[in-house]
Amino acid sequence: MFYNAIGLMSGSSLDGLDLVFAELEEVGGVWNYRIHASACYAYNHEWTDRLKNAVNLSAYEYLILHCDYGKYIGEAVNRFIEEFSLHHRVQLIASHGHTSFHTPSLGMTAQLGDGATIAAITGINVVSDLRIMDMALGGQGAPIVPMGENLLWVEYAYLLNIGGIANISANRKEHPIAFDICAANRVLNLLCNELEMEYDAGGAIGASGNINTELLTGLNNLQYYQQSYPKSLANNFGTNLVYPMIKKQFISIPDALRTYTEHIAMQVGYAINLLHREKPLDLSKLLITGGGANNTFLVKRIATLISGYGVEVIVPDKQLVDFKEAIIMALLGVLRWREENTVLHSVTGAKRSSIGGAVWIGQEA
Repeated sequence: MFYNAIGLMSGSSLDGLDLVFAELEEVGGVWNYRIHASACYAYNHEWTDRLKNAVNLSAYEYLILHCDYGKYIGEAVNRFIEEFSLHHRVQLIASHGHTSFHTPSLGMTAQLGDGATIAAITGINVVSDLRIMDMALGGQGAPIVPMGENLLWVEYAYLLNIGGIANISANRKEHPIAFDICAANRVLNLLCNELEMEYDAGGAIGASGNINTELLTGLNNLQYYQQSYPKSLANNFGTNLVYPMIKKQFISIPDALRTYTEHIAMQVGYAINLLHREKPLDLSKLLITGGGANNTFLVKRIATLISGYGVEVIVPDKQLVDFKEAIIMALLGVLRWREENTVLHSVTGAKRSSIGGAVWIGQEA
């Protein structure tokens, strides 16, 4: 059966809203996809500031932002449909929203972008709030992408996404495992912002720096890395804990980038080591996607550190690198529409897998 859906994703790196229009096909329990259109609409300074500072708002101001951002998303979808001539072709929109709060220990997560507003503006049915049901069942509410990875990219042993936060999945058919590894682009980009740059293209600045051993040791000793999975990170792990640690060292930006790049690579290596020791897989490929896959220096460091496990690093075409999570959002929306599980309890630690997501009917009866 075929489904034509738009998937939306806004990551913690705040680079923009990712949109994908995908055709998803299920035959005998096997899923395939084809991307017909994709785009990233960069946030202007106003929206970057509003999303970045959402955690500091009053409840009233936060709910206004929730509605305003829903309107922003709805208008972005309409623009996307117009630009790619998708009129009357979209059956469903699946919106992840933009995560503002994420506190699994209290059973709370919040994603900005009101689904009802998106549905009203687009006139298309919408699935939103994909994490909340899992949290209510005692899960981490994250990562949620492994369900899509387990259905769409079965040829890879491990799947690493390097966005604002780096997360990894072990593609085990019977008992998939996934967890957040560490803060990634969110911290690297904050350091680059001090040079009035958005990011370190190819990791060139970081490659020119030197490792600060004291800082690297302190970063690797953070308590989160001692926790067993399932586990997940909030955006403020990078902004409120890691970034201030780096600034306390009073080192140059190239040295800070070099040190933190090494930290990310080492933590990825530790994660692969853990997963490989627990259950070596017949497959031997690691798929790397997300903005960090464009950081060639970081990718080289990861490849070097995991070379001993016989795992081949694969960086796919740019469209998959940039839009894999949006593709998965489209699939999760379809699964929710079909009333099938969207979240794996083996990944999140919930008491059972669940059908997550609120449905908003945008089309007229």
